[in-house]
This record gives sequence, C-alpha cells and structure tokens, in this order.
Amino acid sequence: MQELKHWRLEREPAGLAWLIFDKAGESTNTLSAAAMHELGLVLDELEREPPKALVIRSGKSAGFIAGADIEEFTQIGSPADARALVQRGWDMYNRLAAVKYPTLALIRGHCMGGGTELALACRYRVAVDEPGTRIALPEVMLGIVPGWGGMLRLPQIIGPTAALDMMLSGRALDTKRAKRLGFADECVPPRVMDNAARMLATSGRPPRTLPFMQRLMNGPLKGFVASQAKKQVAARARPEHYPAPYAIIDMWANYGGNALAVPADKPTSMDAIAASPTTKNLVRVYYLQERLKGFGKSDGKSGDFAPKHLHVIGAGVMGGDIAAWAALRGLTVTLQDQNIERIAPAIQRAAAAFKKKLRDDTQVRFTLDRLIPDPSGQGARQADVVIEAIFENLEAKQKLFADIERIAKPGAVLATNTSSLRLEDIATALQNPARLVGIHFFNPVAKMPLVEVVEGAASDAVALKQAMAFVRKIDKLPLPVKSAPGFLVNAVLAPYMQEAMRCVDEGIAPEAVDEAALAFGMPLGPIELADTVGLDIAVAAGKELAGEGVVPPKKLLELVAAGHLGRKTGRGFYTYNQGKPQKGAVGTVPAGLAERLVRPLLQAVQRCVEQGVVADAELADAGVIFGTGFAPFTGGPMNYLKAHS
Repeated sequence: MQELKHWRLEREPAGLAWLIFDKAGESTNTLSAAAMHELGLVLDELEREPPKALVIRSGKSAGFIAGADIEEFTQIGSPADARALVQRGWDMYNRLAAVKYPTLALIRGHCMGGGTELALACRYRVAVDEPGTRIALPEVMLGIVPGWGGMLRLPQIIGPTAALDMMLSGRALDTKRAKRLGFADECVPPRVMDNAARMLATSGRPPRTLPFMQRLMNGPLKGFVASQAKKQVAARARPEHYPAPYAIIDMWANYGGNALAVPADKPTSMDAIAASPTTKNLVRVYYLQERLKGFGKSDGKSGDFAPKHLHVIGAGVMGGDIAAWAALRGLTVTLQDQNIERIAPAIQRAAAAFKKKLRDDTQVRFTLDRLIPDPSGQGARQADVVIEAIFENLEAKQKLFADIERIAKPGAVLATNTSSLRLEDIATALQNPARLVGIHFFNPVAKMPLVEVVEGAASDAVALKQAMAFVRKIDKLPLPVKSAPGFLVNAVLAPYMQEAMRCVDEGIAPEAVDEAALAFGMPLGPIELADTVGLDIAVAAGKELAGEGVVPPKKLLELVAAGHLGRKTGRGFYTYNQGKPQKGAVGTVPAGLAERLVRPLLQAVQRCVEQGVVADAELADAGVIFGTGFAPFTGGPMNYLKAHS
C-alpha cells in the first residue's frame, strides 16, 4: 500500500486493526477528496488481508470527524460536480458497509455530516461519554442533504421519526440520547473507550434491530410518515426558500435515501439543490458564523482569557436569564439584586429551564448550585466578568459602576447590558472609563445566538477582546459594534416594526402584515414580534431611534395607553391565550407589502455600515441574521441588496 498522509492503519497481533484518521496539517478531521481517496486505498489493503475486526477512530483531540471539506464544496461549479461529490461518498460508504469483517466507529468529540455517515456505515458505534461528544447530520443547515448514506442508514438504525427529526433540524445528539435511540451501541467513559471498542468489535454481537412498528414506518407506512414530516417542515420553511428539507423527505420516502436516483428535472433533485441560490447563501451564512466565532479566540498577544465566575447585577427577566444561561454553560454565577425576594423568581425560572433542558435531576442540581443568590453583591469582588442589567436609568447605572470599580478585581471585565443609554455617559462615573464595555444580549437569552459587544469611545481593546472571549465561553456569537443608538440589531429592527405598525394604522390587518413578512422569509411577523418584545419597549425604542418630529404609530400608542403591552399582558395587537396569538384569517395580502416592510430595515443596515457601527457589510449580514432571524436563505440584508440591485 502506498504511503498515507491522513490515515494510519495499525494491526494488533490478535488480528484487530485500528484505522486512525489524523488529517495532515489540520486541527480538525474533514473528509476531503484526498482523505476519501486514501480511505479507498485502506479498504483495498484490508480486502487483500482482512482483519478480525476494524475500529475507526480519530487521531485528533478536537473530535472524531467534522464532516466533508466545506472549502471543496464551495468550489462546486455545476450540478455534475455536485453529483460527482455525492457519488464519491455514496460509493465509498456502501463499500465500507459491505465488508465481511466487523467494523466499529469509536466516536469522541464532534461527529458531523460525513463523519456521522461514516459511523452509520459501520456495524457498531461506541460513543465516548463526555460533553464534547455530539453527533449530527447538519447538512440541511447548509441547504444540502446527507447524500453519503445518511438518508438510507439513519432511519434503519434509529427509526424514521427520530432520523427525520435529526436530518430536518440539524440538531445534535448527546451521548446518552445517542445510546437511547440506538445510534450508539455503547456509551462509555474515556478511560475505558479503547477496551470497550475492542470488546464490542470482536464480540460477534448481531447488529441492533428496530422494533416492529419502526420497521413498518420504514416500509408500508413510509408515505404516512413522509406526509407528517412534510407538514411539520411546511410550518417552518417554504420550499421556494429552503428546498433541502423537502428533498430529504422525498429522497428517503421514494428513492431509498439515494440522492443520485432522483430524476434531474424534479425540484427535489441534486441538480435543483445545486442550482438553488439558497445553498450558496447558506454556505455563506456558515462562514459568517465562523467569522463571529473567531472574535472570541485568543490573538496570542493579550493572553488567554478564561472566565470562570460571572457576577450579574439585576435579577429581572434579562439579568436573571443571562445568569441562568451562563450557569448552564458551566460558569459559577452570583446574581445580585436589592433583596432575596427579587432574586427568587429568576432562580425559579432557571430551575424550570434547567429541568427542561437537562432532563437529569442530578445535573439540574449541580447546575443550580452554580447559580448563587447574592443580595449583598459580594460576588463582584471575585468575578472575572461583571454585567449590569438594571433598569435604564443613567444616574443609577453611573452610581453602580462607581461602586463596582472600587471592589472589582483589576482585570475583571466591567460590562453593561444597556440597549438605550450611551456607554460614554455611563463611563463618566469610572476612574478608568476604558474598563467599560457593552455586552448586549437579546431576549429570549436562551434562544438568541447573537450578543453585541459594544465599543465605547474610551473602551480598552483588551477589555473588548476579553468580553468577546466571555461571549464565546458561554456559547454565543460575539458581534463587535460601535456605541451608537440601537447599536446594529435594534437600529434595524425598530424602523421595520414601526413601518409594520403604520401599515396597521392604514387599515391593513395585522395578520396580513405578518403573512407578508413570513412569505419574504422572516421567522416571525413584525406585529407578533412587537407584541413579543413588549409594546411599551417598542414605543421607547421608536422614540430613541426615530429622531425629532417622527410621530409613533397611532394604534401602538392607543394600546400602550390602555395597558395592552403585548404577550406579557395577554393583549396587544393580538390577544394571547397561554402565550399564543389568536389570529384571524389572513385575507388578501396587498401586492408589494413585503418589499415595503423590509425597505426601512435594508436602509438602516446600509446606514450602519456607512457610519461604521459594524466594520463591514459581511458583519452587518451576520449580525442581522443571527440577531433578528432575517431570512438566512438570502445570505443577509446586504447580500440581498447586492443580488437585487
């Protein structure tokens, strides 16, 4: 066998072979054309001299396999290129699945896309039980399909309902769920993983079989399962915007999971997906997300900032939820307010959220132990990061930061979560104004991935880098922005929501306004969004950002005057029942309404770029997509403007 760059084949005297994937020159394993070619050479060798069993594992500390090489994917220039790429993986994994000797994937760390499909082609799978082990088929998030056998094998191994949920959402399994569903045959701690893999690979144990009903759903009941899945997808995504999920359902239900078998003229074919602008734009969004993640990495100059203790001041909805999220991500958090009675509701909300998320009483208890009520504020003395999230009053914030500065550690990050006050005004209370930065979260904290890291006129560059490192530490996406009214996200959302409410003033039904935005590709209509944010907040934001002489929408003012503030009071533009809006029939949506709604948003994004609120158009797109949910299939507002200019 010729010398390999990316794989190592090691044989034990007893006949077991270990195949170690260690991609040369990379910190992460990706399945490039070169790596796949070498895998073929290994299979040739093993065909000549078969082992007793084969264990495939990673040689990287970073994880198992991150999937296909995205760089190669971006170079696809035609449907023929896309088919060739799919054919390569489909044939290789079918070959792996057909070998006579037992095969086992030993999965430690991330296992994504083509890596998950490789594991599916093995007879057995062992998952290493640690937090970093996550298993997913996230292709749909790039506008593509799991074409290397995922659509064929995953439903056969865990059943079609769970498999479709994974493939259509891109959500990852942790190790315990992977074991429960049957994806992993064993879930073991790191210290015994090699022995567990060795024993299972040579055990002769027959592969797991699905229960009878799941086998029916993979067979005679396929059509019913597919129709139900299509209904669920249709509630979230339209085929003209996102063709990939519909293609996954069709390929599984009608073509045995073989993407290459779909006729080229069908809207669910590989040719149609390859030609769709959605695919190109979602790959762009992937790179935008990677760029945001990069802001939280060490530059090697200021040293690594690894915060362990967060102190949050203000236990209202925003402060309490920031504290709960940080505790969930592993930090010790002290939560301060005027008394324990003000802190208690935040702890209760956190306990309910932890129970729903973790589904393990022991883990819930451990996580709650990291969230410490602190009415006297002693935690500010030891904290690595202090975030202020009290009410929007300049004098109160100035006094608070003057007090914090006196007791906080010299290297601690001092941050405000303000959305309406100038950092420069708050910072005047500090002996060293350079210490203050903005760390601006969005509501609901648990769902919104973006956090704006705000640079005031005096903010220190090291403090800003540390703030971004903190944001990544808690698994959010940091967006650097300059201090300006509304920063980026609120500055573009406010005129969009105001325009929507003016449409209602003109007699257009709220349902029609929201439907126009949904048809454009927004995740939520602007009227329902205003109700969700709170109509009192919408009034305040409108006054702050609209400028002198701009009259707020009439209906908005009437509702606020009557105390109808949206979802939180049970009534706003809509009436709410158990938190859900009670909407009437949409009726006719006026022509051009969607374009009218998004025009002020697009103009505001352009202004933010021109004024330097964000460094460039790419970051503006990233911020508006991850901060507002702006139609990802467009590639972002600036990308949309470019495509439609």
